[in-house]
Amino acid sequence: MKVAQLSGIACYLPKDRLGNDELVRVFPSWTEEKIVRKLGIRTRPIAASDETAVDMAVQAGKRLLQSNLCTPEEVDFLVLCTQSPDYFLPTSACLVQERLGLSTRCAAFDINLGCSGFVYGLAICKGLIESGLAHKVLFITSETYSKYINKQDRTSRPLFGDGAAATLLIAADTDSSDSEEFIGPVELGTDGKGADMLIVPAGAQRLPASRQTAIVHPDGRGSVRSQNELFMHGPGIFSFTIDVIPPLVERIQKKCRERNVEIDSYIFHQANRFMLDRLQDLCNIDKSKYFNNMMERGNTVSSSIPIAIVDAMKTEFVHPGDRSLLVGFGVGLSWGAILVHFPENFVALSDDDFPEE
Repeated sequence: MKVAQLSGIACYLPKDRLGNDELVRVFPSWTEEKIVRKLGIRTRPIAASDETAVDMAVQAGKRLLQSNLCTPEEVDFLVLCTQSPDYFLPTSACLVQERLGLSTRCAAFDINLGCSGFVYGLAICKGLIESGLAHKVLFITSETYSKYINKQDRTSRPLFGDGAAATLLIAADTDSSDSEEFIGPVELGTDGKGADMLIVPAGAQRLPASRQTAIVHPDGRGSVRSQNELFMHGPGIFSFTIDVIPPLVERIQKKCRERNVEIDSYIFHQANRFMLDRLQDLCNIDKSKYFNNMMERGNTVSSSIPIAIVDAMKTEFVHPGDRSLLVGFGVGLSWGAILVHFPENFVALSDDDFPEE
């Protein structure tokens, strides 16, 4: 019997940085300490003006392939999660397939999901492998939300960073009598009534970009933006999260108890410190099991969880052999939780592993 198993993750973070000192110059009523206290962020990686989500995805993919976990020819499925594609069409995954030198027998497609994207993607990749359709799946998340954000936006600009992560999933052999999964249980959900809480209103077919949609307007809360730029209703996102996520975590915990499986750590989407602290309290999670790595990363959307996994491994907060509950939530509105059991030979690669690039 074949089951899906995580094999390794390689991250890529852009070299440019947005520090709190620069934000304070734009928003002089703030202080650097206040930003850290509220958001838990000191600096954020920001994609260069000519650097796209595909560029970053390729960098992360190359790093993973350099680890010798597999060869390009062995990858038989590529899944790319991004909400900042290079083009409306073709599919960005096709561009990544060619640039990574993957076989033309490799299937490739995009999924357009944000903060829940890593959890959704793992569920999809698990299904591809355990249905027998794939044996080695390269799952890449890559986001450049900074390109959607007005520099005078007090709500969004302090939160978001850019980043990519490449995750390899493989088909592992297991005894058919062994009921334990390497990935699962999993639960996913959607509430499209909240779609307008986190949105870029103009640019696609519903409201094509035009000279009119590019006009910048104040929002009455100290920010300015156009319809071509990201809008986030922070209070609405917060209310949705604290309503949906604690019951979700409780349901997964119950499933784990029924299977006599212990959760060693919790890695949530790295939204902001205030939200994460509130969720930790509401979910009654011991601080020693709850990981937060936002200080030098910011909110990297679909890449936040895999980047956090690598950071947790590097700091020995999480160890090979551990089981971690991953929880994503946000734009859509959508959410998901999935338990992963890291194998003993799991590989975690960060920027520090590639100092000469």
